[in-house]
Amino acid sequence: MKTLKKLALFTMAVALCVGLFAGCTPSGGGNSNEILIGGLFNLTGDQATFDNPSKKAMELAFEEINAAGGVLGKQLKLISEDCKTDQTASTNAAEKLISQDKVVMLAGLSDSTFVLAAGAIAQKYNIPFIECGGTMPSLPDEVGDCLYMACFGDNVQAYAGVDYAVEVLGAKTAWLFIDTATDYTVTLGKYYKERFEQLNGAGSILLEDTYQTSDVDFKAQISRLKALPQLPDVLLITADPSCTGPITKQIREMGIDTPIIGGDGYDTPLLVEHTGVLASDIYFTTHVSWSADNPLVPKFVDAYKAKYGEHPETALAALGYDTGYLLADAIKRAGSTDADAIKKALSETTGLPGVAGTISFTGGSHVPAKSVTIMQIQKGEISFVREISP
Repeated sequence: MKTLKKLALFTMAVALCVGLFAGCTPSGGGNSNEILIGGLFNLTGDQATFDNPSKKAMELAFEEINAAGGVLGKQLKLISEDCKTDQTASTNAAEKLISQDKVVMLAGLSDSTFVLAAGAIAQKYNIPFIECGGTMPSLPDEVGDCLYMACFGDNVQAYAGVDYAVEVLGAKTAWLFIDTATDYTVTLGKYYKERFEQLNGAGSILLEDTYQTSDVDFKAQISRLKALPQLPDVLLITADPSCTGPITKQIREMGIDTPIIGGDGYDTPLLVEHTGVLASDIYFTTHVSWSADNPLVPKFVDAYKAKYGEHPETALAALGYDTGYLLADAIKRAGSTDADAIKKALSETTGLPGVAGTISFTGGSHVPAKSVTIMQIQKGEISFVREISP
């Protein structure tokens, strides 16, 4: 009986000590001199062309911030997980970063479908999440108050692209070709149709057709386009990076030279690599031009080249970099790593300079009002056209 009593007292003492030590664990887990940030990136799969540059740029931002003294006297540490261009993997990665790694914030991803998957976990645990490049404007409404976007919405870029097609290229009729496999491409197509019919009236879209991201042969749809009594003035095509090249190449190989309008999914080296000199009369909306009149652009490009030995591959690199500075700014103004304090600080962000444009969240919106860059491709060469404000 005495032995059992001593064992019970010993067990209670151990439990008390564990409790005391657990109570001393710093907020966010890990080293007390670090602030842990969870990085969600599709480092493999179709989205890797976007998320690898985004991750590298965010790491560069953290390196610069830490060299300048960090945030709240601590160093930012990025703990990254590969979401593998898969919704379940995105959910599991967010769960691990929050539950096991004890991060105080999530950041990353460049596609709306995967943001929705990971965002549900962030909302569940009340963890602030800044996503880099998922452009579906309804994302914060669908996920909840934990989600903030570092980029413009598809409504803004679709309107900008259509406005350019109508006002500059003189387009009065269009072909609408939509990838039905992703939230991004479906949403972009919806706004293309909405804006084009606003400007040119009902019936101005002569034909609508669809495909899936996994498709490799688009000749049947292109044949239906060629069978029209008269080809439309412009082709509005929504695509993710993996499909831009194959679709463009097959359209040009089948003898159609009509101008193509696309979204930021076209901002990938994969397009020209696949299509070569056949990539002509292509216009796409994106987040920044490397020749933009913004002093932060050359500074970022030089720093990226110095660290990685190459030019930033896509505009998503700029968004990853800006996201790093946005979250650091919010934590600094919050004065702590408390989730609600960080969310409040994010909501109050006004006029924060970024490589991909100034970031402000106004009127309770978690989508920043940002300008849209129009780029063109002629014979495989990409160049800046203009910048359009919302």
